[in-house]
Amino acid sequence: MWTQWVRQPQTLWIRRAVFQVHLWAGIAIGLYLVLLSVTGSILVYRIEMDRLFATERPVYDAQAKRLTTDEMRQAVERAYPGWTVTRQGDTITRRNPTIEVWVERGTGKSAEKRERLFNPYTGADLGDSVTQGEYFVLWLARLHDDLLFDRAGRWWNGAGSLVMTVICVTGLVVWWPGRARWKRSLGIKWSSGWKRFNWDVHSALGIWLFLFLLMWGVSGFYLGIPEPFSDFVDRISDPDDFLGERPGDIVLSWLTRLHFGRWRGVPALKAVWALLGLVPAVMFVTGAVMWWNRVLRRRGSGAPG
Repeated sequence: MWTQWVRQPQTLWIRRAVFQVHLWAGIAIGLYLVLLSVTGSILVYRIEMDRLFATERPVYDAQAKRLTTDEMRQAVERAYPGWTVTRQGDTITRRNPTIEVWVERGTGKSAEKRERLFNPYTGADLGDSVTQGEYFVLWLARLHDDLLFDRAGRWWNGAGSLVMTVICVTGLVVWWPGRARWKRSLGIKWSSGWKRFNWDVHSALGIWLFLFLLMWGVSGFYLGIPEPFSDFVDRISDPDDFLGERPGDIVLSWLTRLHFGRWRGVPALKAVWALLGLVPAVMFVTGAVMWWNRVLRRRGSGAPG
């Protein structure tokens, strides 16, 4: 069997069985992987998007004279005549030098409400405290993290990532073409027909980026269902070590950091992560094209399988 595996793995029944697991697991969660792939790549730039969409803040000036509480209320009432101030902040910070004010007009369910930011030095109305763009980024993060289902969705995300891990491992087994052809499976033949090109993209991306794909599968499993990982770290760790400083805790922390790829101060690395994050989507599309061409198209034309 070992000789067969090294020379012609396609003839082994176990390889064919692993291929079926790889194929149907990929088909089962393919669209889900595309969703996570695209949203994950976008969310690499979550901090930048939050800054882009946020209401512009004034520059913090510790020496500047601030409006008093009454002066600020008067500025709000001038900006919103006929509205009632229901909440007014009083403190500012270097990071957020604004005063948040809530105003309301009308009563009951038909009441109109707004949450605004005001300049603490001039009383100018700056804009919404949370913009529609910021709400969109938050919605996108919830879609990626928990599929908009809160904690239950996070668990399903973990389960889906476990399936992705299985797809990665079985894909590694399926990729091995035999000793005589393994080098050819590492590259893409650009001059070949579209079917061969599609196969080369799927095969080459899968093997070269195997560790990245496996990392996203394992880390997604951990982020969705952390208990098996934390329990394992507890079992193997010194009970006298501080939480968060144990080797296992450091590994899990890095697993989270690698998953999201929000590398502060390293824009080139962040761009690489955003680009590589699209690979699972490419793998599904190329795999689906192969399946369509080899199976569904033949069945539709009546050709023998």
